Amino acid sequence: MRTIQTTAVVTPERTITVQLPPDVPPGVCQVVVVVEQSGEQKPFPYNLPVYDVGPWPEGFTASREQIYDDDGR
Repeated sequence: MRTIQTTAVVTPERTITVQLPPDVPPGVCQVVVVVEQSGEQKPFPYNLPVYDVGPWPEGFTASREQIYDDDGR
């Protein structure tokens, strides 16, 4: 098995054409297509309030030992 990563342009007909390297032999093969929208982000679906509490105090640390008790909770 070999992984080939490339960029494709989806046409209005929702098709792509892939040019494979010359060392890929002709014949039947299994192809996996992963569609990842580059540069586009889905908007956050909830309108939550935002509270600005300012910057962290200087020298502030929040180590695991300070956050959790002896039971790790």
